[in-house]
Amino acid sequence: MGMGDDIKHNAEDLKGKAKEAVGDATNNESLEAEGQADQVSAKVKKVGDDVKDVFTDK
Repeated sequence: MGMGDDIKHNAEDLKGKAKEAVGDATNNESLEAEGQADQVSAKVKKVGDDVKDVFTDK
C-alpha cells in the first residue's frame, strides 16, 4: 500500500471518530451513525490494500 493511501485511510478513520463523538455529544444519532460508517469504510479500504499488497509483493 502506498503511503498516501495509508494517510487517506487514517484521515477517514479519524474523521469518522470525530463525527461519532460529536454525534454522541449532541445526541445526534444520524451523525453518530455516519461517523461509524466512515470508520468501517476506512477499515475495509485498509484491509483491501493489505490483501492487494500480499499478492503484489510476491
